[in-house]
Amino acid sequence: MNLKIYNTLTRKKEAFIPIKPDEIKLYVCGITPYDYAHLGHGRVYVIFDLLYRLLKFMGKQVKYVRNFTDIDDKLIKKAVEQFNDESRYQEIANQFIAAYLEDMAQLNCLNPDEQPKVTENIPEIIDFIQGLIDKGNAYIANGDVYYAVRSFSDYGKLSKRDIDDLQSVERVQLNELKEDPLDFALWKSTKEGTFWQAPWGWGRPGWHIECSALARKFLGDHIDIHAGGMDLIFPHHENEIAQSEGLLGPNFANYWMHNAFIQINKEKMSKSLGNFFTLRQIFEQYDPMVIRFYLLSQKYDNPLEFTFKDLQDAKKTYRRLCNVFAEVDCDHYGFSKLPVMGVRSSREAKTDSGTKDLIEYPLIQKLLEPLLDDLNTPKMLSVLHDNISLLQESPEELCAVKEFMTVVLGLPLELIPEEKVAITPEIAKLIKERENARTQKDWARADAIRDELAALGFDDKDTKIS
Repeated sequence: MNLKIYNTLTRKKEAFIPIKPDEIKLYVCGITPYDYAHLGHGRVYVIFDLLYRLLKFMGKQVKYVRNFTDIDDKLIKKAVEQFNDESRYQEIANQFIAAYLEDMAQLNCLNPDEQPKVTENIPEIIDFIQGLIDKGNAYIANGDVYYAVRSFSDYGKLSKRDIDDLQSVERVQLNELKEDPLDFALWKSTKEGTFWQAPWGWGRPGWHIECSALARKFLGDHIDIHAGGMDLIFPHHENEIAQSEGLLGPNFANYWMHNAFIQINKEKMSKSLGNFFTLRQIFEQYDPMVIRFYLLSQKYDNPLEFTFKDLQDAKKTYRRLCNVFAEVDCDHYGFSKLPVMGVRSSREAKTDSGTKDLIEYPLIQKLLEPLLDDLNTPKMLSVLHDNISLLQESPEELCAVKEFMTVVLGLPLELIPEEKVAITPEIAKLIKERENARTQKDWARADAIRDELAALGFDDKDTKIS
């Protein structure tokens, strides 16, 4: 059974063939820690946590690297707003890195093997920039350093954009220091004595160079999989390719994977649009495992239209699954009880009949097939639901599937206590408004109010209207 993934570089689904048969190098672009992580961040890192788990389950040695962009314009701006001192950006970064790690633990995401910070790897970034200057791919302009985009003939191969058409792209900004409007900053100059000193002057790294330098330091010159949100395809990942292949030669990353956005009313969920919910806000109303289940219920490369009604439905479905798997004592069948927030890298289970590979169970083979087909989680969950009745007739296989769901999906299927929602005056008012809307057969308004109630954690069950 072999993994297939959709490769953004080639725009087709391909069999995954690693550089070395049993060693996988995986790099996922991390956050800029200037605020709390939102649900869109949750989707990115749950999806690629699934990929990490699946590769390990298939017996691969995986080195997973995810960075922190802890020096950036947004961090500096926030430090000025909060402390009136740009040099205190690191305090902002450390605060939100800690919060992000707590959120990822809540979502049962495994820690990557390396989580480098940009600020702790400045010498490697400077060396990388110097290498590009020496090769003629970059130039110094009044203390800044720019990448000469037209020096790289393959520019645009990831995003499929024609370099001659890019002059009109919104992100291209005019700058009289540049030799070409398309060129992008590798190093931003600052006044003497601030940030870091490089051979060409004081300053700090541009956004794109960090991932090229960090991937090289922790994974080598060429990697298997580079991943992130689809908003990074251009310019960030396009620029990474130009930097890395400009210095190190072809095939920086063999496979590029990108998850689609979470949307609200057909618009991307993002801080810039102000239409986002932080993970912490949602955790106040929903168990983090419900959130993880919800994020895995849709295929990663399809847009996910977020509504609280859908989240409430996911909660019900996940609860039903937990109830099914709680009906049997897996310790009785020899399966070790895993901690809720934990995972074994091995897929071997010690049963009463001896050590058994989980993949030997027929249903687990059926569950694996869609996962290996470009992480098709909704199809996998459909297979699971279709076989629940049969599973309940085979307690040992039921326990094996629970182990598989814990190890690979990161879903421990532990019972979630049924919480009681207090009927506040706000909820009572909405319930009455919904009853009136349904009586008047104003179904659109009734549905909208139901979503508002779901957002408050209240499930308003329909009764028949005569």
